[in-house]
Amino acid sequence: MPARKEPAVTVASPELDDEAVREYLKSHSDFLQRHPDMLSFLHVSHASGSAVSLVEKQVSVLRERNIEMRQRLNALTANARHNDRLYEQTRRLVLGLLDAQSLAALCAAFTRAMHDDFEVEHASIILFGDRHRAPEGVRIESAERARIEIGALLRGRKALCGPLRKEELNYLFPDGGAVGSAAVMPLVSGEELGVIAVGSSDAHRYSSSMGTLFLQHIAEVLVRLLPRFDLDPGD
Repeated sequence: MPARKEPAVTVASPELDDEAVREYLKSHSDFLQRHPDMLSFLHVSHASGSAVSLVEKQVSVLRERNIEMRQRLNALTANARHNDRLYEQTRRLVLGLLDAQSLAALCAAFTRAMHDDFEVEHASIILFGDRHRAPEGVRIESAERARIEIGALLRGRKALCGPLRKEELNYLFPDGGAVGSAAVMPLVSGEELGVIAVGSSDAHRYSSSMGTLFLQHIAEVLVRLLPRFDLDPGD
């Protein structure tokens, strides 16, 4: 009796999906190098509807990446140049303040740098003390009046930016014309010595979200220099 044949067993090949192919190519990055003939079979659809070879697609992707990297580099270079200018402008301002031999020269150095170097439309430095003892070119107001006019700006003893009330703007910039937004920094060293402020006709130029490190830095310099000139803060 002839031997009975067993039916052939077919082993199903594991089904390949996109993810499996992707993982394989990632694990075998030299696949196309070992099988260069595959490049002629691989095509990628172009936006125009035509097909391009994988090599052409790679060149296109690399070109786009190169453009993107060049744009990033240009942005970094522009930012570095801006920081260099800001550093130089700040250095000149601080040196000008340090060189001031009088209260009038100190105030003039501040406002001149704000206008000429930093292109600020409106700049003001108000010191607290006896206004009757104010040298020419220096604005001194009593601390009591300042608390009445801009008390909300002084209360936190930190920089504030944004639109201000009309009364506050009139006090800070009496000759400044229309001011849409401003940045204000109290001068404090144990007690309130005064306030510095910069303003713009643009209502969005100074906003609550902007950084105030620069104003804080200048205020710290002024606070250390003001005692040279025997300024009585008054009440």
